[in-house]
Amino acid sequence: MTIQRQAIIWALVIAVFAVLLWLLKGILLPFVAGMAIAYFLDPLADRLEKYGLSRLAATALITVFFLIVAIVLLIVLVPVLYNQLIALVEVMPRLLLRGQEWLVTVGDGRLGRLLGVQGADVEQAISANLGGSLDWLVKFISSLGTQGLQIVALISLVVVTPVVAFYLLLDWDRMVEKIDGLLPRDHQETIRRLAREINEVLAGFIRGQVIVCVVLGLIYAVGLTLVGLRFGLIVGIMAGVISFIPYLGTIIGFVVGVALALFQFAPDYISVGLVVGVFAIGQFIEGNFLSPKLVGDRVKLHPVWVMFAIFAFAALFGFVGALLALPVAAALGVIARFGIAQYRASRLYLGSSPGRIIPPRDTDS
Repeated sequence: MTIQRQAIIWALVIAVFAVLLWLLKGILLPFVAGMAIAYFLDPLADRLEKYGLSRLAATALITVFFLIVAIVLLIVLVPVLYNQLIALVEVMPRLLLRGQEWLVTVGDGRLGRLLGVQGADVEQAISANLGGSLDWLVKFISSLGTQGLQIVALISLVVVTPVVAFYLLLDWDRMVEKIDGLLPRDHQETIRRLAREINEVLAGFIRGQVIVCVVLGLIYAVGLTLVGLRFGLIVGIMAGVISFIPYLGTIIGFVVGVALALFQFAPDYISVGLVVGVFAIGQFIEGNFLSPKLVGDRVKLHPVWVMFAIFAFAALFGFVGALLALPVAAALGVIARFGIAQYRASRLYLGSSPGRIIPPRDTDS
C-alpha cells in the first residue's frame, strides 16, 4: 500500500471519528469521564495485581474506596459550599453597589474621561455598565439549564460514570491487548513506540497535574478561609480545579479573590495583602516544588498548547471535547515530533549531497 493511500485512509478515519464525536457529544460525557477515570486508576490496579489480588478484586477494592471517599467529601463539603454559594448570591447586589461607589470615588475625573462622560454622568454610566454585566450574568446562569448539564444528564453522569469506569478498569489490559493485535504488522513496532510515548506524556501530565490541582486547591481554600475571606472556600476550590489548565486557575482565583477582598476589607489593605500572599505562596510552591517534581519537563506539553487544545475542543464539542483535548494534544505532539524526526532524516531535508545525517532535535509541542 502506498504512502498516499495510507494517508487517505487515516484522514478518513479521523474525519469519521470527528463527525461521530460531533453527532454523539450529547451522550458521550459519562462514557468519556468513565474512560478517563479508568485510565487514571489502571496503574493502581496493576500494582494491586502484583500484590496477589485478582483483577476483579483489585477493581472492586478501588471502586469501593473511591466511592466512600466521594460520599464523605459530598457529605462534608457540599453543605458548606452550598451555604457559601447562597450567601454569595445574596450579597452580590451589595458587592456590586459597593464596587460602584468605589469606582466613583477612586475615578476622580479620569474615569469620566475613560467612559466618555463628565460630571454626574459618571455614576449613571457605571450603573449602566454594571447593570448590563449583571443582566448578562443572570442570562448566562439561566441558560445553563438548557445549554449545560440538565438534570437528566447530571443524573446519568453520576450514575453511569462509575459503572463505565468499573467495567473499563476491569477489562483495560484485555482491551489494550485486543487493540495491539489489530495493528498493521509492517508498522507494529513504530505504532507501539509512539503509543508508549503518548502514554508517557499523557500519564505524566494528567496524574501529575491532578495532584497539583488538589494541593493548590487545599492551599488556596484553607489559606483564604484562615485570612477571613468570606467566600474563600469556594474561590480556593475553584482556583484549584481550574489549575488543571496551567496558570489559568491561579489567575482567575487571584482576580476573583482580590476583588472580593477589596469589597470586603477595604480600606484594610493589610487583609487584602494577606489574600494576595496566599496566592503568592501557592504559586511559589507550585512553581518550585509541585510542577517540577510531579509534572516536569519530560511531559513535553507546552502550557500554551494545552490551553489552546482545551479551549478549541471545548468550543467544538463542549465538555466532552474538553475531556478529550489532552489525549489528542498529547498524541498530536508525539506524532509531530515523530514527523519532524522523519523529515530531518529524509532526502527532502538533507538534499542530494552526501554527508552526515544530523540527528533530529527534540521539539516540544
